Amino acid sequence: MKKWTKIVLLLLVVTLVLSAVAFGAKYKKNPPWVIGFSQIGSESEWRTADTISIKDALSEDPNMSLVYADAQQKQENQIKALRSFIARKVDVIVFTALVETGYGPVLQEAQKAKIPVIMVDRDVAKEDQQYRLTIMGSNFLEEGRKAANWLADYLKKQGIDDGKKPVNIAELQGTVGSAPAIDRKKGFEEIMKGHPNWKITHSQTGNFTRAEGKPVMEAFLKADKDIQVLFAHNDDMALGAIQAIKEAGLKPGKDIIVVSMDGVKGIFEAIIAGEANCTVECNPLLGPQAVQAIYDYMEGKKLPAKIDTIEGIFDQTTAKEAFPTRQY
Repeated sequence: MKKWTKIVLLLLVVTLVLSAVAFGAKYKKNPPWVIGFSQIGSESEWRTADTISIKDALSEDPNMSLVYADAQQKQENQIKALRSFIARKVDVIVFTALVETGYGPVLQEAQKAKIPVIMVDRDVAKEDQQYRLTIMGSNFLEEGRKAANWLADYLKKQGIDDGKKPVNIAELQGTVGSAPAIDRKKGFEEIMKGHPNWKITHSQTGNFTRAEGKPVMEAFLKADKDIQVLFAHNDDMALGAIQAIKEAGLKPGKDIIVVSMDGVKGIFEAIIAGEANCTVECNPLLGPQAVQAIYDYMEGKKLPAKIDTIEGIFDQTTAKEAFPTRQY
């Protein structure tokens, strides 16, 4: 009996050893993996939803240990956090760039330390993209095009744009130097080239916040009574602007057409109420994709340079039906 017990124990040990070898071969490094995640702050409903999605996905995965840092809208805070991740020798860095430029040195430090960097939502400058592994998120350039194409179709259907009379557009830009602000503007203006009567008569940053969007729109309205369209680089600025339009005695959505981006619940409510006209979706729920990208890397799979999300366009014909399913 003792002989059989020894044999069983020996087989069990061998099985455990072989399992450990196989498990080790499956990943570049055995879990748990320490993941450093740096977010830019919480300037909008969209950003809050994005942060929650990523933090929850990383912290709930049994193979991952999350280290989180909030930059509070300051690049210097974020770079400091990234350097702390490198010093801690985390296994992967996940972060969203506040602006495009200025990250080259710290990304090179991460590369030298052999720590892969996965960008989420906002990318770094083109010359620094060689130092990160991949980026997941939206195509901001295409979002700008979508907004302008929707506007062209709407103006035509409403009989507002005959191709000759000026169409006066006020623009609320996102944070200066950020990827979404740069590309959304560029994409919108690409489509504008086919509409020479469209004019951006006012353009100023509202830093993606409702608090700054409102006073900027107030200033636009005081300076100009002929604004026909508001193009906002995100919904939070648009919601602040809507309040300014109402306080000026005008009807948002009617007197001034409101087109924005992100697809947060607040703008859906405004569209349903007739106070906004369109939002181009920018999906913030990127946590599951971030987790999958980490697993793919650890399994030795080659990641694409860009991982796109699937997104739609919502206006007064579709917002009410879609609203109950919104998660952010």
